[in-house]
Amino acid sequence: MEFSKVLSAFKAGEQVIPEGWSQGRACFGGLIGALMYSALEELVPDRPPRSVYVSFIGPVAEGPVALKTEVLRAGGSVTQAECRLVQEGHTLAIMLVSFGLARESKIHVAGPQPVAMKPLDKAFPLPYVEGVSPVFLRYFDMRWATEHLPFSRSKEGSFGGWVRFKEELSINRSVLLAMIDAWPPAVIPMYKHPAPSSSLTWTVEFTDEEISDEPWWQFHVDTEQGEGGYCVTQGQLWSKEGKLVALSRQTVTVFT
Repeated sequence: MEFSKVLSAFKAGEQVIPEGWSQGRACFGGLIGALMYSALEELVPDRPPRSVYVSFIGPVAEGPVALKTEVLRAGGSVTQAECRLVQEGHTLAIMLVSFGLARESKIHVAGPQPVAMKPLDKAFPLPYVEGVSPVFLRYFDMRWATEHLPFSRSKEGSFGGWVRFKEELSINRSVLLAMIDAWPPAVIPMYKHPAPSSSLTWTVEFTDEEISDEPWWQFHVDTEQGEGGYCVTQGQLWSKEGKLVALSRQTVTVFT
C-alpha cells in the first residue's frame, strides 16, 4: 500500500500497519513517525511544529495498532502534545511535538548551508535489491551524491544525497519525516558488510513554516560520536533550491 493510502486509512480510523513497510524485524520508523505526527497535527492544526521527538521503545509489527493522542499543555504561543503507539497492549513508540506560533525577535541566526554534493543528474541511483534492501525502499527514489558509498570501509561516517517518493504526493511534514528517515544510518559507509541497525531516539527541528511542494529534497548526515554499539548522528534536510527545512538528530544502535 502506498504511503498516501496508508495515511488516508489512518485518518479514516483504520489503524493498521500494512504489509510492505518493513525494515528487518520491525516496520519502517519513518512511517511510524509520519503516522504519529499526522495524528498530532490534526489535534493541533493552528500552530506549526517546532520540535518533534520520538522514542522507539520496541519493534512495531504489521497489523493493528492504536494511536493515543493528548494535548499536554496549550499556552499563549506553544502547545505541547503527545502520541503513543500501542500494539497488543504495549506502548512501542512515543512522540512529543512542540507546536509554536512565530514571535517578533531580534535574534536571527542562519542555519547550515547545503553541503557540496553531486547534482541530481549526476548522483548515483540506489537500486532496490529484492531480498537485500529493506522492503520499504520500494516506495522511494534515492540518489547517493557523496564520495563514500555504503559498506565501503570508509573512515568517515557521513554521506549525502537526493530523495523523493516514487508516487506523486503533496508535500507536508509527514512526508518530510518519512524521507528523512528513509536514509540508512550515517555510519553505513564505515561498514564492511550489511549489518543490523535501528533508531533508538529521533529528534527533528523544523526550521521553516513554509514548505515547497517539490518532489526532490537534499539530505546530508554526519556521525558525531560512536562507541559501545551506539552512534549519535546529525542531519539536515534542504529543498532542491537549498532552503533549510529541518534538522535531524538520532541515537542509533549498531550491531557491527
